[in-house]
Amino acid sequence: MFEEKDWNSGSNIKVDFSTIKRIIKDNVSKGAKLYIGSDSFVTRKKVCFATAICLHSSITSGRYFFFRENVKINQFSQLSVRITEEVRRSVELAEKVMLDCGLKPEDIELHLDVSPFEKKTSTSKLSVMLKGYVQGAGFDCKIKPNAWASQTVADRHSK
Repeated sequence: MFEEKDWNSGSNIKVDFSTIKRIIKDNVSKGAKLYIGSDSFVTRKKVCFATAICLHSSITSGRYFFFRENVKINQFSQLSVRITEEVRRSVELAEKVMLDCGLKPEDIELHLDVSPFEKKTSTSKLSVMLKGYVQGAGFDCKIKPNAWASQTVADRHSK
C-alpha cells in the first residue's frame, strides 16, 4: 500500500518508499527518532490527506518525506470521521515502518492534529479516544501544541 504512494522529500523530490525505509534504518541506528503525522484539507468536492514521516535528532540533521492523496468528500464530510482517518493513516504507516525497518515502538512517535480535551475545541472531544487508539497500537503520541509533524509538516502539504 505505502510502496505505491507518490512519496516526496521535503525538497519536493520524488523518492520511492524503499529508499525512505533505508534512510529511516540508517538514521534511527544513529539515534534519530521517527515522527509520523497526518493532516487533511477539505474543498467542496474532495479531501486532501497528507501524511509525513519526519526524522530528527541532535546528531543527524532533520528531514522528512510525505505523500498526498485526494479522495471524494462523501465519506469524510464529518470532522470526527476525517480526523479519525488521519490517525488511522498514521498508525498504519507506523506499523508498516516498524515491521519493515526492524524498529521498536519507542523509536516512533505519532503526532495527532487534535487539541487537548480541556481546550473545548471541535477536535478536543476526540483527543482522549484518539490518543487511546494510538497508545493501544503501542506508540507514544503528542497532540497540539506539540504535534508538529501533523500540525506543521503534514498541514503544509495538505493544502
